[in-house]
Formats: sequence, C-alpha cells, structure tokens
Amino acid sequence: MVARADSHTPASGQPPDLESWLRLVSAEREPDGAQLIRRALECARDAHRGQARASGEPYLVHCLAVAEIVHHLKLDAESVAAALLHDVVEDTSITLETVKERFGESVAALVDGVTKMGHIGEMRELPAGKGASSQHAESVRKLLLAMAEDVRVVLIKLSDRLHNMRTLRHLDETRQRRIARETLEIYAPLANRLGIWQVKWELEDLALRYLDAEAYHRIAALLDGRRIDRERHIELVKERLRAAFEQAGINAEITGRPKHIYSIWRKMRRKNIDFHEVFDLQAVRVLVDNPGECYLVLGIVHGLWHHVQHEFDDYIANPKANNYRSLHTAVIGPEGKAIEVQIRTRDMHEHAELGIAAHWRYKEGGRYDAGFEHKIVWLRQLLEWKDEEPSADEFVDRFKSESVQERVYVLTPQGNVIDMPAGSTALDFAYHIHTDVGHRCRGVKVNGRIVPLSHELATGQQVEVLTGRQASPSRDWLNPHLGYLRTSRARAKVRHWFKQQDRDINISAGRQTLEREFHRLGLKDVALEPVMQKLNFSDVEGMMAALGGGDLQAGQVVSTVLSLNESDDRESLAVPSRRLRPHADSNDFRILGVGNLLTTAARCCHPVPDDPIIGYITRGRGVTIHRRDCANVLRLKQDDRDRLIDVEWGPVPDRVFPVEIVLQAYDRPGLLRDVSSLLANDRVNVMSVNTHTDRADLIARMELHIEVTDIGQLSRILSRLGQLPNIIEVKRKI
Repeated sequence: MVARADSHTPASGQPPDLESWLRLVSAEREPDGAQLIRRALECARDAHRGQARASGEPYLVHCLAVAEIVHHLKLDAESVAAALLHDVVEDTSITLETVKERFGESVAALVDGVTKMGHIGEMRELPAGKGASSQHAESVRKLLLAMAEDVRVVLIKLSDRLHNMRTLRHLDETRQRRIARETLEIYAPLANRLGIWQVKWELEDLALRYLDAEAYHRIAALLDGRRIDRERHIELVKERLRAAFEQAGINAEITGRPKHIYSIWRKMRRKNIDFHEVFDLQAVRVLVDNPGECYLVLGIVHGLWHHVQHEFDDYIANPKANNYRSLHTAVIGPEGKAIEVQIRTRDMHEHAELGIAAHWRYKEGGRYDAGFEHKIVWLRQLLEWKDEEPSADEFVDRFKSESVQERVYVLTPQGNVIDMPAGSTALDFAYHIHTDVGHRCRGVKVNGRIVPLSHELATGQQVEVLTGRQASPSRDWLNPHLGYLRTSRARAKVRHWFKQQDRDINISAGRQTLEREFHRLGLKDVALEPVMQKLNFSDVEGMMAALGGGDLQAGQVVSTVLSLNESDDRESLAVPSRRLRPHADSNDFRILGVGNLLTTAARCCHPVPDDPIIGYITRGRGVTIHRRDCANVLRLKQDDRDRLIDVEWGPVPDRVFPVEIVLQAYDRPGLLRDVSSLLANDRVNVMSVNTHTDRADLIARMELHIEVTDIGQLSRILSRLGQLPNIIEVKRKI
C-alpha cells in the first residue's frame, strides 16, 4: 500500500528519526523544495511538542506519516510541507497568517483547505436526527466545493484519512464505525473518481474491517488459508506467459495481483454467492510498452487458455470516468482454475496506481502540466452543481451517485459513446443527452426494440430516444421504488420542472400522493402540523407543494410521522407519562423502565419495525407488542389501560416480520404468477396466499401473508405491486 514498503515513519512508541525521514522525502528534489520541507518539519515539531494521539504516540508521528504518503503520491514540495502543517492551525496556537508569512500563500491555502475539509467530522458533535444529517451534508458540500479550487487539497486530505484509518483501532467502537462509514461513503469514492487505486482499495478494506468485522476476518482467513496453493498456481501461470512472450518478442513485466478483501465482499453481496464461488481470486498483471502490445498480449493469453464468457472489459478503448485504462479478461488457466489477467502499459499502470497525482509535475510556483486541466473536469463540475442542487442533502446524494465505481458505455444512433453510471436507465440516458429530450421523452429504443423507460442499460447497447412535442414528465419518475431514474442529475432536472409548474397543482398532487401512501400503509388520522414543523415548513400547503413538486418524498413524511408518534399517541391512549432510562434486552423491543421481560409481537396487528408500537402486560405471557392504532388496544377498558407500557423498537438486524396485505385487481391469466414473481425478485417470503374472484364483476381479491424487514420495504413492495397490469388497489390490512 501507499508509503509502506519503504516507510521511514516510526512504529508506535518509537522516537522519530527526522534526518532519515528528511532524506527520504527530499531525494531528487530541488534544493529550494528540500529546504521548504525541512522548515515545515521544524515548525510542525515545535508546534505539536507535548501533544499525543489516542494511541499514545507523539502527534508529530501522524504528520510525518501523512507527509510521507503525499510524497509517495509524487506531489510537489509545497504539498509535502502542507501535509506536515495540516493540523497546526486547528490544533496549535499557530495562525493561518503565520503559515502564510513563513511558507507562502500557496502552502497556507493548502493548509486552510485541508482544515476546512476536516470539518466533515463535526457531525459527531451534532444531536441525532434530520437536523444533524442536514448540517453534516452542508459540511460535505462545502468541503467538496473547496477542493475543486486546488486538487492537492483533497490528495493531502485523502492521505490524512488513510493514516487515520490505519490507526483507527485506538478509538472507541462508536467513533470507529462513524469514521469508517464516512470513509466508505465519501473518501473511498473520491479516491476512486480521482483514479488513486492504491488509496481507494486500502480505505475500503480498512472501512470494512470496522463495519463488518466478522465478514472481513472470515475472508482474510480464507485468503490466507489458500495462499500457498494460490501463489504456486500464479507462478505456474507466470512461467507459461513468460515463455509465450519471449517467443513473440514482447518485453513484458508480469506480477501477481492481490485481490482486495472489500472487492471480494462486494462481489459476494452483489451476486449473492459464497467465497468459494468467486472465480477471480487469483490474478496476474502484465505491463508492456505500448497499447498495441496490450492487444497482442490479449491474443496470446486467449490462445493459451479458454476465455470465460462475459468476463472481458476493454477500458483502453473505453476508459473509465477517472481515465482508468486497462484490458481485463478471465481465463480457465492451468489445472482448470480460473484466473483474471489485467493488461496495460506502464504509463497506464502509473495512472492506475496514483490517479490524478500521476499527472502532477513539480514546477516553480506549483503549476499544473499541460494536460492537467481536463483530468479534473469532474471536480470543476462541482462548482456548477451548487447552482443546480440548492439542498445540501441532494448535493451530497448526487456526489455519491457520480462517484460510483462502475460505469456503462452506450452508443447514440450516430455512434457516439456515452459514459454513464452503472445502473442508469433508459430515461436517465434521455436526460443525459439533454434536459429537454428527457422532459419530452415518450419511449426509448434499445438495439432497435422498444423498452420500458425503467430498462437498465448495459455496455455496448445502442439507445434511441423517442420524443413528443410537449414536455410532460411524470411524478412517478421521482418515485425511487419504481426505478425510472437512478442518477441524481436526472432527478434534479425533473424536480426543477415540477417546481416551475402551478403551485395549486403541486399542492393537490402532493396531497393525493400522501393520502395514497397513508392509505396503503394503514396510517389513519395523522396530524400534519407537527410533521410540517419537524420538516421545517411554514405551513401544510407548503409541505404539500414540495411533495407534489418532487422536493420532498412521501417516505420522508412517513418517517417523520413515525418519529413523532410517541408523544401524540401516548396522550390519546392515556399511557403513563413517566419515561425511565430504557433497557435493551435480547428481544427486538426496548422496554422503557422495565428490563428482562418476555416480549412477543401481537398476532392481531402484526407490528413491523418503524410502526408506532405500545406494550400490554399480560398475565403470565410477558409483554405483548401492538401497533398503537390496533383495534384491541383502542377498545381497552379504563382499568386495563394501566397495564399499557411504553416500548420502542430496538436493533433488529437480519429479522423479518409478518404483515398481511390486500390486493384487488381485474382478474386475468397470470395475475398470481406476476405477483409471486415480483415478491420472489424482492426476496420476500410469502407465508400464505388466499385468492378469490367474484364472477359477477371479475374482480380478484388476494390476501397475502408476507414477511418484511421494516416499513420501508413494505412501502416499496406496495408501490411495485401497484404498478402491475390490472391492479386496482393494494394496501396493508389493518
């Protein structure tokens, strides 16, 4: 990994050898640059004297480690100096003005940028809830906009985060998980988009170690257990390749390529397979002199061994969005074992390892090289997004969407290649071509055949958009459960269109949408004023207009309703007002004020996570958990109300809950098959189905008893069932 093979950063508890470290990072630099680094080191040493990290080691060790990573990314002396000083303004008495006076404006600007990016961690100081999420999103937006001004800022910050992740074991579990999640959602995608693979993979592996320790250690143990056989097999492959390359006169460098734990875990999750079914655990990398030799090597590899179908990617002809270029193929190698082969030039390899940093060339004044600007066009687009995305949450959501790892490459009818995020739909493509094309889209042809607007695109397909004269987007396009739009850019365009429409229409549409969602989920007599206030709207009509215009989702309103249910429902049910310290037991519920009681979910109302719930103390059977609007609870006599007790949902990982839903539809052949297939595709277990068709009006009524993980999944299932042909209504049975 970066800066580890020949690291001069001392181990924990050892005093740093500053002269040896200086010799490492100053080698092959101009005298002025080496002197700048020395002065920055002396300043950091004096400023951080007496400070220690959570591990107990001197704080200067962290500064040295970050600067060394920056050095190995081949950045200039100003960047190394800024890395040494990246915490002095925030953690010591030294001011930014002092840094500017002693080291110049460029170094001061880098230190200031890294300090601002550090504010992403401030979310840990905020109270839980929507407000905390919004403030965190606003911090992320500010740092992303700031980094677009000078890419060196983000490279230094990535180095800082990488060393923090390497030493994360010294923090408590809560902070470990928060920082790891933040790393996986923001910093690893950022490293990926900038093409810095070494940093990306290590950040992902370290984040997984703290987010899913069991899976991480299991995969690591399996990899280690098969290491000897794997290394022997790779050596056999390398010998066969060397002989073939010598015969063809190709000067190639062949190395074994380690498979990263996070990529294995992700593939297992994505394809729902076990470790032993991951075919490309073994891999080799071939480096040659020019692109022509890459394809020659590919022919030799396919001539030696049988190619695995659908496992070839040409990222030389179609580079990834971060300018990653390479040939990827998989073959059945010696002994019948599958192996992945990556083929690239040495220049391509340097870019793959260092990404955007590989295009940095030190010059006086820290200028970019001639080809640098187009490499960071995506960063420059951040400055444009701030005008398109007024909401911080939407801005960050778009950043995550635009930073995904996989891309698809589709063709226009004219043969132009369009690069889009993996998972993009036909409708996303229309909006990618032009906003007006998306608004007027009426249909899409893929390879000459009409497909649904929600059709997921694949690399190599030719896509043609069929348009009408008038712009008329559908509000259903904004429903995430229906899958019309997957990219944040397209959703932002649709939301903006609806925002420009008549306010009264938006209010009416929003009210209908919310009433339909409440009806489907069985929520009744919902007071909207508290919800409006919680979501920071001045009136209910404003909230409805936002809902109808697409700025607010029905799911957000439902979640807010559920979060506010405690106080309102407690008063209506005359539940005692005392709230003692909650006690977490081994069940799925938290009993407020009482511990270690047997709890069971009531069979009369089947509560699921996020439902408003209440407990009833039975005679000899512990506490029965009901929905707060359960008819049996509402009919309780006054004497029995004293046996009601406050409960709330506890952690419910890997659990399912029974729910009954009712579906009405015009009867047709294949109706039950379509319903069953949809539920099977969503991995929903169907416990029982009762269906009856009225011969008089040919209306079929189905009652399905299914298992869901939470109310969010239930809402998604109801939305998708409602889109099936001939469906009249589908709702939860209360």
